[in-house]
Amino acid sequence: MPREPKHKVSRRFGVDIYGTGGASLQRRLERRPGTRAGARPRRKSEYGQQLQEKQKTKAFYGVAEGQFRRYLAEAGRRPGPTGENLLTILETRLDNVVYRLGFARSRPMARQLVGHGHVRVDGKRVTIPSFLVEPGQSISLSDDARKIPAVVEELAARRPVPAWLELDGGSGAGQVTREPARADVELPIDERLVTSFYAR
Repeated sequence: MPREPKHKVSRRFGVDIYGTGGASLQRRLERRPGTRAGARPRRKSEYGQQLQEKQKTKAFYGVAEGQFRRYLAEAGRRPGPTGENLLTILETRLDNVVYRLGFARSRPMARQLVGHGHVRVDGKRVTIPSFLVEPGQSISLSDDARKIPAVVEELAARRPVPAWLELDGGSGAGQVTREPARADVELPIDERLVTSFYAR
């Protein structure tokens, strides 16, 4: 199944899904699909809002429907609000942790690094992007990955990392120090709409 152009996906949700940025994308975001210049967008139904929020959340993290439902079921079994638990699970996916640590420019790039065997968890190679990293575990890149120009560029940029992660600049390794809280997730997601969609 062919993948959609990234700008087209971002335009559908009105937000930069992949973190690619740029003037071209910004122009597209200012005008949503199906609207004429100067026209007021039609108000979505409650169901439409819930569906869009669910699809947007899946797009941010690159998760398929079946896996997303499994995450939701696991979130419901944990103590606390299901929506917040869902975001915690999504944030602790290995590909997302690699991205959050600043090893990759985007989640798709992080997913590729994991899939190609360039990521180590506690020193062991893990090739499953959906692997859930637990507090106390360390994440590092292979020596080959450190030579990839895009990775070298990202490591040199030294992006700030979220409070639930710790980065050792000297060794180029990172660690999950605790589970991410709702306040740690800065993405424009309303998890209550997501859980309401599945509660229908």
